[in-house]
Amino acid sequence: MVRTVVINKKAFNIPMALTWARIAFIPLIVGVFYLPDTLIGPQLKNMLASVMFIIAAITDALDGYIARRYNMMTNKGAFLDTVADKLVVCSAVVVLLAFDRIDMIVALIIVGREIAITALREWMAKIGAAAAVKVNWYGKIKAIAQMTAIPMLLWYDTFLGLDMYFLGTVFIYVAAVLTFYSMCVYMLAAWPHIEAKDNE
Repeated sequence: MVRTVVINKKAFNIPMALTWARIAFIPLIVGVFYLPDTLIGPQLKNMLASVMFIIAAITDALDGYIARRYNMMTNKGAFLDTVADKLVVCSAVVVLLAFDRIDMIVALIIVGREIAITALREWMAKIGAAAAVKVNWYGKIKAIAQMTAIPMLLWYDTFLGLDMYFLGTVFIYVAAVLTFYSMCVYMLAAWPHIEAKDNE
């Protein structure tokens, strides 16, 4: 008797592997700063953390492109991709806050927004109104500003004569403003649905 084995190509594919790799970078980005200075100097720690964050950001772009291009999209992959994005950004922000490279209010805006909007989208999905809070161009620009600022702040030194800390600080404030504004846009879009549910 010949048994046919059917392999589900979407169970674990390249986009999923890239997403898991991005999650794996989180303890590495944080952990490198806990290594003794006698083993790795502060400048090398900054460099390694910055490079790892950039690689993680590249995997974010790649997994989405590959999933769409080769029809490898799955619900699990979409969920993990979102979780990985939030964890990488929030972990890096916590590191930057711990080393006093960003203001506490900036960290609160970025981390608070991620928590609030994630919860809002989950609730909107439950009531069948997820389209009202889909990603807009404010959110995309915010993400670009964050992904530009964070590796600069992790680098914390000059690069090709440019002051990465100064440039990163400028970008992170731009990101904070866009983060707060995009949160307001999402909240205003969801508010009619929230009121409608309260009045039922």
